[in-house]
Amino acid sequence: MAKKYIDVMDTTFRDGFQSVFGGRVLMNDFLPAVEAAKKAGINHFEFGGGARFQSLFFYLQENAFEMMDRFREIVGPEVNLQVLSRGINTVMLDTGSREMIDLFAKMFAKHGTTTVRNFDALNDVQNLMYSSECVKKYGMNHEVVVTMMDLPPGCKGAHDVAFYEKTLRNILDSGIVFDSVCFKDASGTSSPHKVYETIAMARKLLGDEVHLRLHTHETAGVSVAAYLAALDAGANGIDMAASPVSGGTSQPDILTMLHATKGTDYNLGDLQLDKILKYEDVLKNCLKDYMVPPEATQVSPLIPFSPMPGGALTANTQMMRDAGNLDKFDEVIRAMKEVVERGGYGTSVTPVSQFYWQQAYANVMFGPWKQIAPGYGKMVLGYFGKTPVEADHEIIKLAAEKLNLEPTTENPLNIADRDETKSIAYWTKVLQEESIETSEENIFIAASCDKKGIAFLKGEGPLMVRKNSENSSNGEIEMAGNYTVVVDGKQYSVQVAQGEGSIEVKAATPTAAPTAPVVTPVVSGGIGSIEIHSQTPGNVWKIVANPGDSLNVGDKIMILESMKMEIDIVAEIAGKLKTINVNVNDAVTDGQLLATME
Repeated sequence: MAKKYIDVMDTTFRDGFQSVFGGRVLMNDFLPAVEAAKKAGINHFEFGGGARFQSLFFYLQENAFEMMDRFREIVGPEVNLQVLSRGINTVMLDTGSREMIDLFAKMFAKHGTTTVRNFDALNDVQNLMYSSECVKKYGMNHEVVVTMMDLPPGCKGAHDVAFYEKTLRNILDSGIVFDSVCFKDASGTSSPHKVYETIAMARKLLGDEVHLRLHTHETAGVSVAAYLAALDAGANGIDMAASPVSGGTSQPDILTMLHATKGTDYNLGDLQLDKILKYEDVLKNCLKDYMVPPEATQVSPLIPFSPMPGGALTANTQMMRDAGNLDKFDEVIRAMKEVVERGGYGTSVTPVSQFYWQQAYANVMFGPWKQIAPGYGKMVLGYFGKTPVEADHEIIKLAAEKLNLEPTTENPLNIADRDETKSIAYWTKVLQEESIETSEENIFIAASCDKKGIAFLKGEGPLMVRKNSENSSNGEIEMAGNYTVVVDGKQYSVQVAQGEGSIEVKAATPTAAPTAPVVTPVVSGGIGSIEIHSQTPGNVWKIVANPGDSLNVGDKIMILESMKMEIDIVAEIAGKLKTINVNVNDAVTDGQLLATME
């Protein structure tokens, strides 16, 4: 009797890179491994989308559409190339308008995509309907998703088998057209027993003909057991990665799963050990110069308490490492339990995972619920759709006050369509003003990446790649990375970007007295006696007030950006703003003087 064929999707070049390197891997460095994977017999890849779209423009100064085209050229026309899309967000961190969702589908179909895995972090089926229409409109396969996780201990009200059955029935009742169904656990926290019961429920509901698969991460240490449970319950496909971007925060290794299924009735994609070994050797050589964060290779027993997705964990720890406050990581993870519970149990996957992280980070750095992260606040207020359960009433009230927004039940797409900055016309005008070609690709890049997208298109963005060994191509030492240097007895954290990129210097220990850059303050009649300092490292995003303005307690002076979060710097007294001691785009350290008042 023939073994049951299981479709294997290789996530190495999307989720693997995101989970280990925060997505920061240059295409010329990894494309030889794509060819090796194809020779090894792999015919289904995750090759783009998710955070691997924006990261190319933000950090690598590479065009994601060009990368997708080159990937397709290597693997040929028959291979299934899949991308990850976040429903109404697509590959953006904010809700897209209908125009932008349609443009996303058009551009991704144009640049080699076969299948779009389409999910909503809130499991709000309304958020999947329009994007699914666009995916099918441009001839791609639509893989509809139910997002999973285990709730932190002591929490209940969603994310059990009954909840997933309700979500799946809502998808079927909505009339959404799909080619396959995926249960996606970005945090890897779902217990194997729950996975088995969930997949068995879905198989019974969907019948035998629907392609059904599970996606999970090794972060919590149960991914292999979860995959075996899913296969036993009737799954047709699973996702795996290749070493050195497998295990830890990523998917289980292909070799590991081949070993785990020995003696079973499952045939994992006709893959052969010797060919996969050769592929992994090529990949290791391609990535030998890249710094692998230690947390990317670990299984964390804290994750079921948080739950933090593998694809977001290393991106967040790298930002904390850059900011000099990585010592707060465990505190932020512990703080996530309350944030998840009071936020309405949206699944911890982008963008909701970042909302959870930002709010937990704010609760640790500034005190519990002293700040509301904008994304988290808008989520509990309903601006991204309906949360699985209603958020805590106190948090809803606090978010409304802090963000000056009323709760809403309106379709988020209708809200986005009214936003001029989410229109094709708006971004066409911006490109024209910047003397940039108004191609559809450039319009989508600008709309999805905002100022960083414009900087990329103008050739002005920084190159930020973390490498830590000798560059084998020219014999020069690759200096990109993070270093601690001592000058006159003082420690500084130095971040060096590759090539023409910038060099950033900041105080190495945020608890010590910071060494602020010399800034000529903008003054109005002298320096004030009341000093306003930063409470966290970050960048000055916007200056709202001007010296000479009369301010009330709580009035905004400026807005910082830290950990992808907007942080309001407000007047601590009622009085006159005397000086602004920083400039827009300045990097600021913890405790740095920002402004003075009188």
